[in-house]
This record gives sequence, structure tokens and C-alpha cells, in this order.
Amino acid sequence: MTTYIVVSIAGGFLFAILDGLINANPMAQRLNAVYKPIVRESLNVVAGIVIDLAYGFILAAVFLLLYQSLPGGTGIEKGLSFAILVWFFRVVMSVASTWVMFIVPARTLVYTLFAGLAEMVILGILYGFTLQPAL
Repeated sequence: MTTYIVVSIAGGFLFAILDGLINANPMAQRLNAVYKPIVRESLNVVAGIVIDLAYGFILAAVFLLLYQSLPGGTGIEKGLSFAILVWFFRVVMSVASTWVMFIVPARTLVYTLFAGLAEMVILGILYGFTLQPAL
């Protein structure tokens, strides 16, 4: 249980850091300028961190629940399988919906796909290296 809590907190903070790197870099700022008319003037950093910490706990729990069913023989392989699964449901589906509903440049959508994949792979590796269900 201690490992789960520590990894969940680490995963949540990693989420927050990666979200910052993915969204605040100059390239992302240029690509996401399309959202400027609706973007907030300032962020609620505390709420963002709390949400990312919740994501860390939830994703770690889901990883442990799915562990036996995930493809791969090692924890890292299972972590990568989990990353692809989460990437599909979290990022790919969101990008597809955005593409259908809004006028957003293709390069912005491609950036979101690849940045989201990188984020999920990093988190999947963390979970794969550190978490195993209790037998």
C-alpha cells in the first residue's frame, strides 16, 4: 500500500510537470494559439495539481486492476501496454473529437497526439517499473 501511495503521488506530480512542459513551451504556445479566444487569462495552479494528483492515484489503481490482463511478460511491457491503452482513451479520442467539432490546424492535433503519447509512455514506464499487484 505504501508503494502505491508513493508511486501515485509521484505519478501525479509527474503529470503536473509534464503537462507544464507540454503546454507551456514556445512551440506548444504557437500551436495552441488557435485556442487563445477561449483560454483563461490565468490558471488555478492548486486545482491543476490536485487534479493531476487524483489522476496519479486513479491511473495507478487502474494499472493494478488491469495488471494481469495487460499484454507483456514484464512490468515494463505491461506499463507500455497500459500507456498505449490510456493514450488511446485519453488523447486519441479527444483529438478525434476536436478534429470533428472544431477548426484546429492539423499540426496542433498531431502535436497533441505525440505529446500525449510521450506523457503516457513516461507514466506507463513509472507504473511498470514500480507497481505490481499483491498476490
